[in-house]
Amino acid sequence: MSKANADIEALIDLMARLPGLGPRSARRAVLHMIKKRALLMTPLADVLQNVAATARECLTCGNIAGSDTCDICASDKRATGEICVVEDVADLWAMERASVFKGRYHVLGGTLSALDAVGPEDLGIPRLIARVAAENITEVILAVGATVDGQTTAHYISGELEGRCTVTSLAQGVPIGGELDYLDDGTITAALKARKTF
Repeated sequence: MSKANADIEALIDLMARLPGLGPRSARRAVLHMIKKRALLMTPLADVLQNVAATARECLTCGNIAGSDTCDICASDKRATGEICVVEDVADLWAMERASVFKGRYHVLGGTLSALDAVGPEDLGIPRLIARVAAENITEVILAVGATVDGQTTAHYISGELEGRCTVTSLAQGVPIGGELDYLDDGTITAALKARKTF
């Protein structure tokens, strides 16, 4: 195998490691990039190199940024006294896409898990508790998954913050446009328990 072919195969192998791409999808993506080299591959290589050199974790909230403090933490407009706690940066980005939350965030980096030996210190929960005091936080919104580990994490954080601020969680239940016939039992149960006056 020539050096060029080996490099292409290495690129396909690396692309196949990305979430949502398998070997066949990666092969198609690489072929498309090679065909559109000037429009896609060269600019992508430049951007990847820049991001690799500059991207880092925000020291305050854990978001990914180009400096030690992300734009959200640096913004005076976001200092509303509210922190939304999320499991992962992808969850933070999803909340930002919705453009409804105007406070700040705290990225846990996962959930508590006895099986995987993940404790509070592994998730930066002590850093969250310190932020609540230092930033005069009045409300912590727990936007963690409705899994066993997610709910265990939420209960732990709620207990640690008791008496320091209000702790709330996202509503759970039937999604907009959802039909009951397609929902699982857990979602229907959560929706029924979280019912409100119509």
